[in-house]
Amino acid sequence: MTQYRKKPVVIDAMRFEYTKEGVDELRSFCLGQVGRVSKDRRPEAKAEAEIATLEDGSGELRVKHIATEGDWIIKGVAGEFYPCKPDIFEATYEKA
Repeated sequence: MTQYRKKPVVIDAMRFEYTKEGVDELRSFCLGQVGRVSKDRRPEAKAEAEIATLEDGSGELRVKHIATEGDWIIKGVAGEFYPCKPDIFEATYEKA
């Protein structure tokens, strides 16, 4: 087996917050790749946002990834967007 090391790369990211300003920022940051953003009526429920990624193909917005309130949204090296859970984000990234 051959081992590989992840190349260091600086990414843009934002944390998904379910406020009017947070949703507006998310839509602006993701350049139109955000589908439905909603929250269940239960008080303890977290909001969810549909994020279109490279795996979704092109053209029509076909969403496969769901970001939960508090997740980080990452802009990747190819201009793609994808959600990342906070614990994974903190283990993988540090402020540049």
